[in-house]
Amino acid sequence: MAKIALNVDGKSHTIEADNDMPLLYALRDDLGLRNPKFGCGLAQCGACTVIIDGVAVRSCVTPVDSVQNTKITTLAGLGGGKAHALQEAFIAEQVPQCGFCINGWVMTAAAFLEKTPKPTEAQMKEALSGIKCRCGTHMAILRAVMRVAQA
Repeated sequence: MAKIALNVDGKSHTIEADNDMPLLYALRDDLGLRNPKFGCGLAQCGACTVIIDGVAVRSCVTPVDSVQNTKITTLAGLGGGKAHALQEAFIAEQVPQCGFCINGWVMTAAAFLEKTPKPTEAQMKEALSGIKCRCGTHMAILRAVMRVAQA
């Protein structure tokens, strides 16, 4: 076990963990966060997505020791204490059905929009192509994200 320093949503934390433990476990089990979800555990579904130094990353396969001295943002910290524009757009477009995948969609879109503020619909579809939703709300998700991109 090692002491690992994490900066999550602007707050510093120190945990004791094996260096290769997935970041997702640290976020959920050690810090008590519920936004990144365990989906597939193989970085294929996106439910565990967080933003690390501006990049959307699958936390289920990211070793916790690899993110020391980085800025980790979860869905809870995305808006800096208030609802992020994407969260508001998802509500306005009535996107969630079960809501399990929402974390992945919002976090991936937020990181992409930070780098590409005015994407085309094709660019946005490509950026979001790796996220899975079993409820089939893909068109509502795309409308919500494009609403923010066009604002």
